[in-house]
Amino acid sequence: MNPGWTYIPHTGGGMFDVRLLHGWFPIAVPVITALLVLAAVARRSKRWGAFWLPIGAVAGGIAAVTVFGVLDARGLEPGSAPASFWLWIVVAVGLVVAAVVGVRTARWWQNGITVVAVLLCVFCLALSLNQWSGYYPTFSRAWAGITDDPLPRETTPDRLNTFRNSPAAAKEGRIVAIDVPSRRSGFRARTEYVYLPPAWFVGAEPPSLPAVVMIGGVINTPEDWVRSGEALQTVDAYARDHRGVAPILVLPDVSGSLTNDTECVDGPRGNVDTHIVDEVRPYVIQRFGASRQARNWAVVGWSMGGTCAIDLVVRHPDDFATFVDISGDIGPNVGDKDQTIKTLFGGDAQAWDRFDPRTVMLRHGPYAGVAGWFISEGRRGRDGQLHSPQITAAKLLAPVARSVGIDVTERYEPGAHTWTFGALAWGQVIAWLHQRIDDPVI
Repeated sequence: MNPGWTYIPHTGGGMFDVRLLHGWFPIAVPVITALLVLAAVARRSKRWGAFWLPIGAVAGGIAAVTVFGVLDARGLEPGSAPASFWLWIVVAVGLVVAAVVGVRTARWWQNGITVVAVLLCVFCLALSLNQWSGYYPTFSRAWAGITDDPLPRETTPDRLNTFRNSPAAAKEGRIVAIDVPSRRSGFRARTEYVYLPPAWFVGAEPPSLPAVVMIGGVINTPEDWVRSGEALQTVDAYARDHRGVAPILVLPDVSGSLTNDTECVDGPRGNVDTHIVDEVRPYVIQRFGASRQARNWAVVGWSMGGTCAIDLVVRHPDDFATFVDISGDIGPNVGDKDQTIKTLFGGDAQAWDRFDPRTVMLRHGPYAGVAGWFISEGRRGRDGQLHSPQITAAKLLAPVARSVGIDVTERYEPGAHTWTFGALAWGQVIAWLHQRIDDPVI
């Protein structure tokens, strides 16, 4: 099917909002910080400069190496981090160590400048981390996420009927927090959400709409596709062009905490596969009248979520018939195969087989009515081709999927592994996706 439309997400802020990924702010702050760091270390004693400052630099280097090791052990690809991320770790830790030793011999104003410089170094570190992930495009988005502000147009379950057949709901959808029972999985989820398009509020009873499960990256919250992936802006724009008709968006929790990398499998870190398939999906059908048919359900994911998307569909084709794998991996992993089996599956090698997409597809055999997209970013190499671990993964998975009857589309584009790319990919695929899952005869 032809995508037909491409919806370009609006990743900027308002007129007076500050952009965190591009523009003057991410340039000016590091420059000012560097000047303050120089002022903090200038005109100190010779002993401090010759002895303690190098020790501080060594301590900063050790901190950077430690962080690299921790991120690498969690499979977070620290090698892809910008150089500024490591630089600010070294500078921040080094300045703290050197300043603590020299606090008694420094002038009061030097100590004051040092404190401000350290705080700004930490802020620059956070800014660099945000640029690495593309997590928050603007200051207002970052503030809303940090302070846990309600999502845009979020309402409560008991107020949903007040919007039925109202002019406001006819123009824009609503987001509602859900509380899904987890007796079967035992998974302790954070607050999960559902987006209901304008069409859901038309008529005496909600129509049986298709649904899309949306999953983010490793370091995640259920709100990420709204705050960072432009899901709301994109689906609203699509709905406006289609008389309010759009899919229900389901935003589940797949981690239980910010850094619990579950890869959406059942294992020691949580029975997430069971939670999504046997708890979240039936809840959305029962509570919001979503279609029960697998052909009307899709899974979209970015990064780790992309891995989850193909895994959920090929494992459960009777529940989901469409996936969009945006920059996912070759399969659920937290390192190499041995590390993954030990950490993610508690040493159970057979569990690895049950969740490895290639193994699952080949064991299942021919699929009927299943389709998906692989969309990945990469950097152009000397051979003129785009390269990245995610592109490599997609090119390994796609032919296996085709060999078992899955209709696969591949798209590879220049870009970085950030939420910005995830948002753009969502805008590219939504028209094709909704046309497919809303079609009663697939």
